[in-house]
Amino acid sequence: MKIALIYDFDGTLSPGNMQEYDFIPATGKDKDEFWARCRKKAAENDADPILTYLSEMIVQANMSEMSLRREAFVSYGARVELFEGVREWFGRISKYGASKGVEIEHYINSSGIKEMIEGTPIARYFKKIFACSFFYNVDGVAYWPSVAVNYTNKTQFLFKINKGISSVADDKLINQYMPENEREIPFRNMIYIGDGTTDIPCMRLVKEKMGHAIAVYNPKDQQIGYTLEKLITDNRVNFTAPADYKPNSKLDKIVKAVVDMLAAESRLMMLK
Repeated sequence: MKIALIYDFDGTLSPGNMQEYDFIPATGKDKDEFWARCRKKAAENDADPILTYLSEMIVQANMSEMSLRREAFVSYGARVELFEGVREWFGRISKYGASKGVEIEHYINSSGIKEMIEGTPIARYFKKIFACSFFYNVDGVAYWPSVAVNYTNKTQFLFKINKGISSVADDKLINQYMPENEREIPFRNMIYIGDGTTDIPCMRLVKEKMGHAIAVYNPKDQQIGYTLEKLITDNRVNFTAPADYKPNSKLDKIVKAVVDMLAAESRLMMLK
């Protein structure tokens, strides 16, 4: 049996937005100034906020004469900060799943930059990274967004994981009928971990289809944790927890309990 652990990135695995650690400072802009500029441009043009920030990255990099080559974006990812325990989490949880007879696959579903995520020390653990990306010209320089992942179209990637489709470009297999028993990972075998604000459509979808959704928050900001409790009463998530990935944390206990439950259910089904 397979279980998919699906993660947002910013605010979920990392305390901040990945662009803020190295890219934005290199442009000479303050992070608040950069995001305010993106919001203003999106509002003035009634534009998608994600496409707007991607295009603004290119504009600001060109103005600052920064490299827009793929390897430059990857290098920015190497300096992204991660929550405590994240580096060890994936191998540890996969090993726990194996001890229960379960294969755990890890996925990213993010509005951040795929190339930056690929530069982080945890990139090797993900079966697939669904995230924003760029087109590159013949000289290897980014010139236009190729993939824009916003808060609502994130849900399409859950269906791709469900059907075992890794291609972002595919629009045929995803729409073809597939019997439930032939799907790669049933929704009930999905655990979605998001920051609770940008991932509500995905978390609600997973929960409604009998999977489990966990809203996480920065452990240093308990007030946000109290706010997120409303997501449980609103029936949007199953659990909330600090983004603490160390052994015996609340998040660790929740994920292991869900793995235990799914493994037990699988054993029961085999006895029929």
